[in-house]
Amino acid sequence: MNRETLKGRWIQLKERIREHWGELTDDDMDRIAGNWDQLVGRIQERYGHRREEIERDLDQLMSK
Repeated sequence: MNRETLKGRWIQLKERIREHWGELTDDDMDRIAGNWDQLVGRIQERYGHRREEIERDLDQLMSK
């Protein structure tokens, strides 16, 4: 997914992201505010997944 697409569609996508990664809080989502690197970093922090896995999951999730 294009990082600019995430920023532009953040409001629509953040609920879908929260459904997939339920440990992300509303505060996390407000701080991330569509920033790709912050989103990936926060997911890594909470779940311990590799960056490549997270990016693949995000691409799949957002292409739906």
